[in-house]
Amino acid sequence: MPQDANSSSALPVNVLLRYGLGQTGAQIFRDTPAALLPVFMTTILGIPAWMAGAAILIPKLWVIICDPLMGAWSDRSANKVGRTPFLAVGAILTSLGFYALFSIPDFASELVTATIVSIVFLLSMTAFSAFSVPYLGIAALLSTDTHERTRILVYRMIFVTAGVLLGVGVAQPVVFWFGGGYAGWHSMGLIFGLICLVSMLGSAIGLHSVLKDHKTSEEQATPPLKEQFAALARNKPFRLLLIIHFIQTVGQACSYTVVALVFIYLAGSVELLLPFVIVMSIVGLSVQPLWLSLSKRMGKLPLFVWQVLAWCLITLSWLWIDYGSDMFVALPAVGEVSVKELLILLRGGLIGVTNAGFLLLLTSLFTDSIYQGETGSGAAMEGSYAGIWSASEKLAFALGPLISGVTLSAFGFQSSRGGIIEQDAGALTGIIMSYSVVPMAFFLASMAFVPALNRALKAADQAGEPVPA
Repeated sequence: MPQDANSSSALPVNVLLRYGLGQTGAQIFRDTPAALLPVFMTTILGIPAWMAGAAILIPKLWVIICDPLMGAWSDRSANKVGRTPFLAVGAILTSLGFYALFSIPDFASELVTATIVSIVFLLSMTAFSAFSVPYLGIAALLSTDTHERTRILVYRMIFVTAGVLLGVGVAQPVVFWFGGGYAGWHSMGLIFGLICLVSMLGSAIGLHSVLKDHKTSEEQATPPLKEQFAALARNKPFRLLLIIHFIQTVGQACSYTVVALVFIYLAGSVELLLPFVIVMSIVGLSVQPLWLSLSKRMGKLPLFVWQVLAWCLITLSWLWIDYGSDMFVALPAVGEVSVKELLILLRGGLIGVTNAGFLLLLTSLFTDSIYQGETGSGAAMEGSYAGIWSASEKLAFALGPLISGVTLSAFGFQSSRGGIIEQDAGALTGIIMSYSVVPMAFFLASMAFVPALNRALKAADQAGEPVPA
């Protein structure tokens, strides 16, 4: 991996903004299909929940192979054409795929419709791999300093927040603003496809001059694919972080799958989703400087653990979502609102504090793990690391809808064509279980690997390898 004399110095803010810009579109493509595609499939296309989960799973099984290969390909091309072509082509095709995904008509056969959705999603995921894998690797490429990489990711979180706000908070209301039904989903797909294009392609173009300075020389050529994966396998901190990341992302994906259903059926108002996400985003963004400061004082791993445990407590509280529904308070300029609604917004703020924090630190630990591997020779392997990391994330986001789909079906959730229908008490229980208990169980399970990760980091430190302070 190439390094220069200035690689550990503070990067200019304009570089950090150009890098972060691409994450807004990437976050929309990551989150919106995860949160809304199952809803589109089950309430507009009439696909059963279990079949919708399976249709989403198949494309994401493909990226287990696609992402690592794309990462290795981008590494091997780094000294020839650079990474910009991957970013630019991936941005364009991903945006087109997003639009196509929410423009699929309702065929006579549910199986045919599910198959078409799966094929379009597979092609879109392949295009997204071309952008997202080298894009993630760039975070490690831009600096060799552990705390500067955290700073890079703090700026990236600004655009993550924008992507979550748009992709989760605004996308569903947009469907209703354009009349709901198929026409509303089609309009949402067009608008958000364009946002993805501007964000991702803008970052690709904006980073071109920066990435030219980070090409590898012929003498630093990336090793063969087999040797790359062998080097990754020997990197114990990376292996353990990968396991933790995968388990937690499965839990997140379960909750993303049903978040729209939570606000439709349990919160009592889908319009509350937007202020919920706004509160979550603003609060999460405002505490980023605090996490950067505390990570330097406490260490990244201890702070990460505390944030995960706090997130689990907040997530468990959703079991009491109806508390306060019969109590009302008057707020200036707002009027009378229920205590239930206020508590939902409060949860949003607390989730923003913890969720943005542990995602920041986990990604920062990931970039650190690249330097704990065998990249000191100068060979470009950021893409290979990012490919494996990204593949595990996308597999997790495939398993999440499948797990939630099976859970919903087991509790009696009924699919429909043409819009929302009433669900019985059992189905409502399945929704809240998928949003609360199931994700929390995955996060707690991931904590079992933290002691081994701590030992691996200490061993790397004793061996004289760079570890996060």
